Amino acid sequence: MSPGTAAPARGVRPVEISGQGLTVRVRGRTAPILDDVGFTAPAGCVTGLIGPNGSGKSTLLHTLAGSTSPQPGVVRLDGRPFGELPRRERARTVAVMEQNSDSDTDLAVADVVALGRLPHRGRMAPAGPQDAAACARALDLVGLTGTEQRRWRTLSGGERQRVQAARALAQEPAVLLLDEPTNHLDVQHQHELLSLLATTGLTVVVVLHDLALAARYCDRLVVLHEGRTHAAGRTHEVLTADTLRTVFGVRADVSRHADTLRVEVLGSVGD
Repeated sequence: MSPGTAAPARGVRPVEISGQGLTVRVRGRTAPILDDVGFTAPAGCVTGLIGPNGSGKSTLLHTLAGSTSPQPGVVRLDGRPFGELPRRERARTVAVMEQNSDSDTDLAVADVVALGRLPHRGRMAPAGPQDAAACARALDLVGLTGTEQRRWRTLSGGERQRVQAARALAQEPAVLLLDEPTNHLDVQHQHELLSLLATTGLTVVVVLHDLALAARYCDRLVVLHEGRTHAAGRTHEVLTADTLRTVFGVRADVSRHADTLRVEVLGSVGD
């Protein structure tokens, strides 16, 4: 997997995705999972969602995707309320890569990637040359050309993550939403996948646990803490020693070398 610059597909225009007053509650829990969260991912930027476990990162991602409904709150896509857009337009515009995938399916890699093309075809319409080209391009971008006939069950966890990334890219969306896409990937493929995402030119929102990866590949960060937005802005403005101490409970050295932000966790606050 040696991705180069991955320009958006022809005709794809990255758009801003945002949320206002996003509140999500679940039965049996007193405090909301998301509490009046505001969020903006500018068009064409990589926006990272970081925060401790249970802070609401995945819930926010699912809310942006439309699979979780805020009460109250509104998600906007290019300034338009997401829920008011036609279903086909939403499916074409926003692609989601989940943290986990079904391990029981017996589809071939080519079939999994082709699922990303469904929003572009009419009901029961067969795949055409444009669909095949989009799938081939996506597999090439993630370094899996030649694996089309391999069965899903035979893939490693890391290979499955890369196939899921190819499926999302084959959709040719304007917005990519990814929930911990570096799970199961070795260090090399973590960097290669995030480097690829950073060069797509699309609007990317990605949940990350690794602060060093967030510092290196994200243009902007949103830090969630106990269901609320603790900080949001450009990465070097948000990822500070004070934020890491307050939100994550760790002592850290944050330094900037040329255009690179480096984060070194030194230990917990109590050490």
